[in-house]
Amino acid sequence: MSTTFACRVVAWQATHGRHDLPWQHTRDPYRVWLSEIMLQQTQVGTVAGFYDRFLARFPDLHTLARASQDDVLAAWSGLGYYSRARNLHRCANSVVREHGGRFPTTSRELARLPGIGASTASAIAAFSYGERAAILDGNVKRVLARWLGFGADLTRAGNVRDLWRIAHALLSSRDVERYSQGLMDLGATVCTARVPKCERCPVAADCVARRAGAIQSYPVKAAPPARTRRQSVWFWLRFRDQVWLECRPERGVWAGLWSLPEFATFSDLADATRGWPGAGEALPAIDHALSHFDWRLYPRRWTLPTSAPDARVESWLAGRQPGHWRTREAALTLGIPAPLRRLLV
Repeated sequence: MSTTFACRVVAWQATHGRHDLPWQHTRDPYRVWLSEIMLQQTQVGTVAGFYDRFLARFPDLHTLARASQDDVLAAWSGLGYYSRARNLHRCANSVVREHGGRFPTTSRELARLPGIGASTASAIAAFSYGERAAILDGNVKRVLARWLGFGADLTRAGNVRDLWRIAHALLSSRDVERYSQGLMDLGATVCTARVPKCERCPVAADCVARRAGAIQSYPVKAAPPARTRRQSVWFWLRFRDQVWLECRPERGVWAGLWSLPEFATFSDLADATRGWPGAGEALPAIDHALSHFDWRLYPRRWTLPTSAPDARVESWLAGRQPGHWRTREAALTLGIPAPLRRLLV
């Protein structure tokens, strides 16, 4: 059964799979690694442009390792899930420091690096070094769960381990790169989450979920926690054609990015600015969806008079998070959240 499944996936990929993605046709582990990290929780269409721009700025591992985290976050700005960028930078430094600037050549060693999980490690090892290693990203989980009729809850680690064992057993004995790419292509273009195209699937004939008429029942996952809502006030402070930006804490939402000062309520903002000269201007609310909650931001733009003494302005900002003044143009070159970028443009 495993041989038949693998052969069909390999043959399908050769004829119908994707062959023109920017990160294909290379065995450079740096480029493979970068693409795999970018593709986590982000669609191919979004990643393609970012991938080329990121490589133009950081063409190799050593360039990335030498860069500051601010520079890396700036290049990542707009791609979301910024912990990936921070781990990317940490991983580059780890490979330079601990491996002489060369990526390890096995999935086991790769998985020990920051930000590289088991499936990503297998993908790098397969595409860069030809290792016979199983992958199990979100798309592949969906393909295998439907074809197998794997009914265990994949939010439970033990069940995921069971699916890993099956994924290893199904591995192609040769053409492992094409097989791995084929599984990912199937999940991305045919066995999609909402509208699968079963008539185009090379393994549809013996797909358990299809035969049972229960395609949407797989993969089985416990219902995620209910999304929460949050509201905050964004303080857009301007002085002499510059905006005040603060570095967000290293933990939490938008960790390490530069952003506007944030207040829980308008009353908190009023208390913080009591006695300040200038004027506050309410701007339209911004709705921003994150992975686990919906955030409504209320921007309040405040312009200080140009005649205000520098020392006086510094005293008003005393006690705030570390920050600096930047022109709008300079702010747009930094690692800033996507809604702030849209606000400043």
